[in-house]
Amino acid sequence: MKSESEGKGSEYLQIAIRHFEYYKKLGEGAIAQIEESDIHRQTDPESNSIAVIVKHMGGNMASRWTDFLTTDGEKEWRDRDREFVDDVQDKQRLMSIWDNGWDLLFSVLRQLKREDLGRTVYIRNEGHTVLDAINRQLTHYAYHVGQIVYIAKAIRSGSWKSLSVPKGESERFNQEKFSKPKKPKHFV
Repeated sequence: MKSESEGKGSEYLQIAIRHFEYYKKLGEGAIAQIEESDIHRQTDPESNSIAVIVKHMGGNMASRWTDFLTTDGEKEWRDRDREFVDDVQDKQRLMSIWDNGWDLLFSVLRQLKREDLGRTVYIRNEGHTVLDAINRQLTHYAYHVGQIVYIAKAIRSGSWKSLSVPKGESERFNQEKFSKPKKPKHFV
C-alpha cells in the first residue's frame, strides 16, 4: 500500500503532465487557425512571431529535458540567441519543432518517479528540486503559449474560434457544466 506522500508525488506528476498537455493543445489550437504566412507576423518590430516563439520553446525544451536528471538544463550546445531568428520556412517545419520539444518533455515526465521529485537538478548552474524545475518549465511554456494564442487571435480577429469559453457564453457554459454531477479525478 502506498503512503500518502508516495501517492501525492505520483499524483503531482500526473497533474503536471495534464497541465502540459493542456498548454500543448491550446497552442496547437491557435496555430491551426492561422495561415502559413501568418507564422511570421509580428505586432511590432521588437515582438516575436509565432515561428520565433515556437523555435525558442523547442530550443528550451531540448536543452532542459535532454538528460534532465544528470546534466545542467542549459546545455553547452544550445544557441539561445539563434532561437530568436525567424528562419522557420513553413508551418510543417514549425510543427515538427513543436512536436519534437513536447515529445521529449512527455518522455521524461512519464519516466520520472515520485522519489525523483526531491532530487536536485541544475538550470544555469542554479539548483532546483525536480518539482521546482517542472513548475518553472510549466509556467514558462504557459507564458509562451499565451503569447501564441494572443497573436493568433489578433490575426484571426472576427473569425477566431474560441479555445475555451467564448465571450458572452459563460452563463450557458456554466449551466451545462454544473447541471451534471462531476466525479473527481483521483490518481493512484
